[in-house]
Amino acid sequence: MKRRTLLAGAALGLGLTLAGTAMAQDRTKACFVYVGPIGDGGWTYQHHQGLLAVQEAFGDKVETTYQENVPEGADAERVLTQMALSGCDIIFTTSFGYMDATNAVAARFPDVKFEHATGYKREHPNVATYNARFYEGRAVMGTIAGRMTKSNKIGYIASFPIPEVIQGINASYIHARKVNPDVTISVVWAYTWFDPAKEADAAKALIEQGVDVILSHTDSTAPLAELAKTPGTIGFGQASDMAEYKPSPRVSSIIDNWAPYYIKRVQAVIDGTWEQTDAWEGIAGGEVEIGEITEAVPAEVKAEAEAMRDAIAAGTYHPFTGPLNKQDGTPWLAEGQTASDGDLLGMDFYVEGIEGDIPK
Repeated sequence: MKRRTLLAGAALGLGLTLAGTAMAQDRTKACFVYVGPIGDGGWTYQHHQGLLAVQEAFGDKVETTYQENVPEGADAERVLTQMALSGCDIIFTTSFGYMDATNAVAARFPDVKFEHATGYKREHPNVATYNARFYEGRAVMGTIAGRMTKSNKIGYIASFPIPEVIQGINASYIHARKVNPDVTISVVWAYTWFDPAKEADAAKALIEQGVDVILSHTDSTAPLAELAKTPGTIGFGQASDMAEYKPSPRVSSIIDNWAPYYIKRVQAVIDGTWEQTDAWEGIAGGEVEIGEITEAVPAEVKAEAEAMRDAIAAGTYHPFTGPLNKQDGTPWLAEGQTASDGDLLGMDFYVEGIEGDIPK
């Protein structure tokens, strides 16, 4: 009797172990690599909100894991390799500088799906790319900036001289100038995605130049914190709403909403329908959202900005519509002509009216 009880218990234990193993095998593992901390209040924070949305959407069907503060370069390749070895089914690499590392590791792990944010290299069939049309949001912010500046000097804190960032500078300036022909733009290159001290120093330098409106393409709230010390200056949330600085100096924001994309791509892995894609959505697709325009902005300016947002969403307006010339005065877009995606994805020039050089 005792032996039979032991055998029965062993069989039950084995059954439970096998069942647990089967459940673990059925569970999809989605992994995320972040360039900054999840508490940056900007870019990485917003990607992490996408991870949390995946957890909420799938519950126990999906296991998620992430690593924050991963430098671009050799460290990224090491982290991606460890993730692939740990059983990740899909890995989201959420910064431009992870591009080569993503493709290098993907070559060694053909059964793992890799999704690279803001890049353009898809060297292997298990690599997809995704981006957002941030320049659409910057057209809206540029309109507010051009209307709100009293000094006619707006500033832009840029991260790295890649097409995504140059698109943003150009879109901001074009639309500020449309509503205020006297406006100028000063660009400070921070050469970082996330470094609050550098970002604060850049904001200080612009304020000292007489700039009273600052846009930024870096990841922390440091520029807004610096503007908060200087009455009469305003700025915008970048990547996240940065609502703690409302109603001023943060008068609106560009919000990156990655949740729908992450949920869709994890579902494709679960369904076995995942395939290589190159996604580039904007306001219409919901990946770019315009945060609340606060009461610090006059009603007529708010209405103008919202009308532009709605026209972009409807497809009746493109932020890069001619006539537009390049910085050196050579024609780029004729009257009514809009920029192709190819032109935008390879953008390496300023438009006419912007002074200074783009670093090489």
